[in-house]
Amino acid sequence: MWSFFARDPVKDFNYEILPETQETSGIWTLHRGKRKIGGEPVSVFVYEVSTGTEEQAQLAKAAFKRMKTLRHPNILAYVDGLETEKSLYLVTEQVTSLAAHLKAQSDRGGSGELEISWGLHQIVKAVSFLVNDCHLLHNNLGIWSVFVDRAGEWKLGGLDHMTPENEDASTSLPSAKAVHPDMDKYDPPESPNGGEKWAGDVWRLGCLIWEVFNGPLPRTTSLRSLGKIPKALVPHYCELVGANARARPNPARFLQNCRARGGFLSNNFVESNLFLEEIQIKDPAEKHQFFQDLSENLDSFPEDFCKHKVLPQLLTAFEFGNAGAVVLTPLFKVGKFLSAEEYQQKIIPVIVKMFSSTDRAMRIRLLQQMEQFIQYLNDAAVNSQIFPHVVHGFTDTNPAIREQTVKSMLLLAPKLNESNVNQELMRHFARLQARDEQGPIRCNTTVCLGKIAPYLNAGTRQRVLISAFSRATKDPFPASRAAGVLGFAATHNYYNVTESAARVLPTLCTLTVDPDKNVRDQAFKAIKSFLTKLETVSEDPTKLAEIEKDVMSSAQPAGAAASWAGWAVTGVSSLTSKLIRTGPGAEVGGPADNTPVAAGTASPRTGNPVTDGVSLASSEAVKKQSSDWSSSGWDADDSWSNEKEADSQGQSSPGEDGWGNDWEEEGRTAPATKSAALPEGVRLASEYDWDIKGDTQTDFLANVSQRAGDGWSAEPAGDWGAEESWESVDGSPGLSKAELAKKKREERRKELEAKRAERKAAKGPLKLGTRKLD
Repeated sequence: MWSFFARDPVKDFNYEILPETQETSGIWTLHRGKRKIGGEPVSVFVYEVSTGTEEQAQLAKAAFKRMKTLRHPNILAYVDGLETEKSLYLVTEQVTSLAAHLKAQSDRGGSGELEISWGLHQIVKAVSFLVNDCHLLHNNLGIWSVFVDRAGEWKLGGLDHMTPENEDASTSLPSAKAVHPDMDKYDPPESPNGGEKWAGDVWRLGCLIWEVFNGPLPRTTSLRSLGKIPKALVPHYCELVGANARARPNPARFLQNCRARGGFLSNNFVESNLFLEEIQIKDPAEKHQFFQDLSENLDSFPEDFCKHKVLPQLLTAFEFGNAGAVVLTPLFKVGKFLSAEEYQQKIIPVIVKMFSSTDRAMRIRLLQQMEQFIQYLNDAAVNSQIFPHVVHGFTDTNPAIREQTVKSMLLLAPKLNESNVNQELMRHFARLQARDEQGPIRCNTTVCLGKIAPYLNAGTRQRVLISAFSRATKDPFPASRAAGVLGFAATHNYYNVTESAARVLPTLCTLTVDPDKNVRDQAFKAIKSFLTKLETVSEDPTKLAEIEKDVMSSAQPAGAAASWAGWAVTGVSSLTSKLIRTGPGAEVGGPADNTPVAAGTASPRTGNPVTDGVSLASSEAVKKQSSDWSSSGWDADDSWSNEKEADSQGQSSPGEDGWGNDWEEEGRTAPATKSAALPEGVRLASEYDWDIKGDTQTDFLANVSQRAGDGWSAEPAGDWGAEESWESVDGSPGLSKAELAKKKREERRKELEAKRAERKAAKGPLKLGTRKLD
């Protein structure tokens, strides 16, 4: 029992003092500490009774009492305390002295005026609170009584000499110069009752401003030298240290004067801080506008302020304020200041939650800025919590979201497990490449597939790559065909020599006469690359193993596929953006390419198809979409098969993954390929002697003419093969293509009408109630 009363209360204290963290602050010693349970950092002010005088002990006990009872955002926050016969322990929020903070900032390049302006605003506001609301006088204001928390905010402390404004002199505490004789240079020149009640504190505020900008005050007369005090602050500073005590402004009026337009305290940083202090009572529209402007201002704000004040408000606004996507840009900007551990702890849980949002603006912002946080996501979170939500973007009706979802796979693929990357992702890619109405999205799907090929296993590569790139080479969108060629070239190391010779080269050879010059150029380059590979093996068969070493290699880890020459997924990114911004009457998600070019619209083959953009098609063009794809050799089946195409027999092999034929799934049949032939009595002026894929020269060139009519271009390529002029067999001047097409349609219409009349005549009139039997 006696041992209970003999226990040392310091040992039972909930906080411990960290060693070698001592710093003198008036009569107190400032230590860094932490809570024993939880480890939260704090500051501990310690006063040793044995080493001080009776007057100092009186001041320490008075300060201890004041700290317990005063609560204000700009006054040092009391957390806990302990009073024993030997010592006084005062626990506050974690802070450092202003003098030490300014010295550390000076070593790093100096404190900016923005940070100082907000700090002075806080101190003046605290003094105004004491003088005008609490009717207290601080009597100890100076650089030694100001502290800075981890967010860079200034807090007023040093309450040792605080007294009520009307206190009896006989019961007042000892003055600062009575305890510290060197403090007399901070005392105002007038007698104690020579002016307004706040005159002394306002004078010391002027001394504080001088020391913040110029360093320690050597003597009272040095206040006349402005030194480095900013020009915007000089007039108001002079009022503070004026000789006439009655002319010194009230702290509230001083604050108002400095906040006026052009004043030292009138800037974006102070305005942002004031808004954050009152954000809970602001309207949603005001919050939305504030967060929009905040992202532009963050670059000039102090780093500690962004981390410890802006970030918590951003997280709170998302969690409870329904701020939505507008917080993402400033959130990721602030995230750059965090360590990897802090980022994982504070931001990643919010990002994971954001991916489950149904807000389209939120989803597209996340996809666009994924590169800023992807390195902090672990593989388990990506596969179980993020990827299942991201894949919904592949089937979104908004083309911008589909495009960004495809592009985000470049970042997510290295973190996906085998099932997601080889099955789920390939299923969506097959669907997009076969059925998406936007040419740029089909192109980016092909590009992305080529880039993530190293992360696929050998079986998937063998089954998918050749079929997918071959399909791309038949796309009516020129950029997609070019992407298919470049995909073959970039993944050449994954094909054995037999596949290269029997499947890849025949596909590439058909593109050497493509209507688009860029596609032809890329095809020739790729063919040369594959031929060089085959020639190398032919000359030295021993090199076969080395050349085919990657064919059956396993999926590579993240970072293995750094980049490959010639193309990037951003190549067509501007096209989908232009589709969304198309003028009135356009419907988002409508087909944007492979449609006839309207009058006054630039042909897709004019200029660079990757950068020039494509306009939305009319409703008539939508009806012609399926026939355009069919005539250009587009495979309606959205599955990729490694089996040989059976085009000559009119058969298509279903995919090994059982994805089926999308035309059949929707209850439709694939549109039949239109037959193409030159008009009778017309021939080309120049002659050709070769056959293309078994077709005669006439059939091939007629097919090219048909493609031009299906929306690629109204004009043949100027540098492509045959002469552009047509003439009749008997040498008479030839008709234009438009006239020939019109004539052909007119003949066909007359022929159909004649057949219809013949059938009608053969059937004869039908009698009511009877049925004619053939």
